[in-house]
Amino acid sequence: MVEGQDQNPRGTAATIDRRKAANRQARSCRVCRLRKVKCDRVKPCHACCAHGHPSKCVYDSPIDEDELQPISQSDEIRNLRNEISELRARINSQGNRAQGHRRLAELERVFDSIRSAPLDVVNNIIWQIRASHGSVDGPALLPRPADEAGVYSETTPEDENVVTDGTLSIAPRNFPVRNRTPSAGSIIDDFTDDGYGTSGGLGTSESQFGEDDLYVCGPVSRFAPQSPALDVFIQRFVDAFSPEVDLSSGRAGAIRAAADIRMFSPMISNAFDAVSATFFGRSVRDPRVESSGLKLYPKVLRSLQQALLDPERSRSEATLVTVTLLMAFESIERTTQGSIAAHAMGAMQLFRHRGAENHIYGVEHLLFTELRPYWVGAALVNRRPSFFADEAWKTVPWSAETTVKDILHYLLDIVVDIPAVLAQYDDLEASQSSGVLGNGELMAKQTKLWNGVADLTQQFLQWKKDWVDDYPAGPPKEVESQGDDSFPVFRCRDLRTMKIITPKTLVYPDLRLAQTMCVYYATRLILSSVDTRPTDRVTPAEQYTLACNICRSMECYLRQAPGNMINRLALPVRVAWEALPRKGVEREFMQEIFKLVEKRHSLSLWGSAMPEISPRAGSPPKVEGG
Repeated sequence: MVEGQDQNPRGTAATIDRRKAANRQARSCRVCRLRKVKCDRVKPCHACCAHGHPSKCVYDSPIDEDELQPISQSDEIRNLRNEISELRARINSQGNRAQGHRRLAELERVFDSIRSAPLDVVNNIIWQIRASHGSVDGPALLPRPADEAGVYSETTPEDENVVTDGTLSIAPRNFPVRNRTPSAGSIIDDFTDDGYGTSGGLGTSESQFGEDDLYVCGPVSRFAPQSPALDVFIQRFVDAFSPEVDLSSGRAGAIRAAADIRMFSPMISNAFDAVSATFFGRSVRDPRVESSGLKLYPKVLRSLQQALLDPERSRSEATLVTVTLLMAFESIERTTQGSIAAHAMGAMQLFRHRGAENHIYGVEHLLFTELRPYWVGAALVNRRPSFFADEAWKTVPWSAETTVKDILHYLLDIVVDIPAVLAQYDDLEASQSSGVLGNGELMAKQTKLWNGVADLTQQFLQWKKDWVDDYPAGPPKEVESQGDDSFPVFRCRDLRTMKIITPKTLVYPDLRLAQTMCVYYATRLILSSVDTRPTDRVTPAEQYTLACNICRSMECYLRQAPGNMINRLALPVRVAWEALPRKGVEREFMQEIFKLVEKRHSLSLWGSAMPEISPRAGSPPKVEGG
C-alpha cells in the first residue's frame, strides 16, 4: 500500500509534465513545430515572416485559455487603424479637439512603435492593448523611448516629439484628416519635407538599412516608419489597382490583400513604396514624387533577384506578390519595351515552381484566380504549351471553395489549350520552311493542327451557348450612344456596302460579362490566326467583326470600370488592334482610346499601343520551360 502511494504521485507528476509539454508545444505554430524551430508565439510569427509565408502561420491549440492564444499583430494594427480613423472623424465633428489630438497622437505613436520597435517591445504593447479592452480609456500605451544605448527610459517633455528605438528616429507626423481629401500640393510637400524624396528610398534610407536588410524578410522591428504621405500614396495605388467592387464586376481584392501583409515583408513593403509613389507622381504630374519611386525600383529588383536564387524564398508569397507589383509598375512607367512581358513570364515560372496546391487559400489564391487572365495571356504571348492546361491548375485552386469559378474562368479553361495549338502551328511553319520533313510527316502535323483548332472552336461555341445566351443578367445589347460627351466615336466599314458607318455600341449588364466577352472575341481571333482548314474556318469578315466587337465594347467598359480595371482589357485591345486595317478609321479610334487611357489612368503601357503583349508569331520574348 505504501509502495503504491509512492508510485502514484510520480505517475501523476509525469502526466502533468507531459500535459505541460503538450500545452507548450501547442503554443507554437504548426510550421515551427514541423520545422522544429523556436516560435515566438506571435501570429504571424517571426519564423514564418522570415521565410515569406505569413499566411501559413497557423496555431493548433488543444485548450481555449485566452492567455495561450497567439498574439495577432495584424488584428491589433487593424484595430488601431480603425480607432485612428474614428478619432480623426470625431475631431472634425466635436469641439473637444485638444483631447482628441492628444489621443490621436498617442495612437499614431503606438502604431509607429508596433511597426518599428523591437519584437519584445511590440509583444508588450500588444498585451497592454489586450488588457485595456475592458476599460474606456485603457492604460497608457505609449512605449518608453530609448536612449542612445538602446535602454528604454521614461519620457521627458523634450522627448515627446521624437520616439526612437535605438536605431531609427520617428518624427512627428501630421496625418491628413480622413473626412477631408488632402490637396496634391500638401501631400507632395509632406512627402518631400520628410526626407523621403531625397534619401534614395521611401521610408527606408540607405544609412538605416544595408543591402541584406532589403533582401531578407524579417520581423516587424525591421521596418522604418512611413510618412503619412506615403500611406496616402499606397492607398491611392490600392484603390486604383484593387478597387472595392461586387462580384458582378469580377473580384479585385488581390493587391488590396497583399497590401495588408506588407508589414511582414520588407520586400513587399519596398515594392509597394516604389509602385505607389511612381503611380501617384504620374497621377498628379509631379516628377519629384515619381522619381522617388523610380529610385527605389532597382532595390526592389535586386531583392527579388536574391529571393529567386533562394529555393525556399522563391516559393514564398512575398516573391509572388513582388512580381505582381512589378507588373503593375511597368504598366505605369514602362521602363523598357520587354519589361512587363518579362515579369509576366517570370510570374508563370513562379506559379509552376510553387504548384497548384499552394494557391488554394489567402493572398496566393487571390493572386492566381483574380489575375488568371493575365497569366493565361502571358501563356498566349509565349506561344508554347502551358502547364496551366493541366487539370490540376483548372481544379485544385478552387478545391476549398475559397472563391467560386464564374463565367470567365470557365472560358479560360478552354483558352489555356490555345498555346499548344499555336506551338503546333509554329512548328509546322518551321518544318515547311526547312524542308527537312517529308510530305507524309507534314500532313500528319497539319492534320493534328486542324483537329486541335476544330475541337477548340467547338468548345468555344458550346461555352457561348451555355454561359452567354442564358446569362442571368441578360445578354449584351446594342444602343445608339451612351452619352453626349467627347468620348471617341468608333467607326468601321459596312462589309456589304464598304461604306464607313457608325455602328451601335455594345452594352453589357455588368462588367464581368463585358470583360469575358472581350476575352472571348480576342481568343477566337488568336485561334483563327492559325486556322488553315479548307472549310469551316473563321473567315476574314468574321475576324473583322470579332475585332470590331471589342472596339464597340470599349465605351461601356471605360465608362463603368472603377480604378484601373481597364488593364483587364489590355490583351483583347492589342489583339483587336492587330486584326484591324493598318490605316483604317478603326485604328484611329483605337489610337484615341490608347491616349485616353494613358491620360485618365496614368498608364504609359497603353500610350505605347502595347506591342510587348502581342501574341503574334515571332513577337514575344521566349522563356524556356514556359
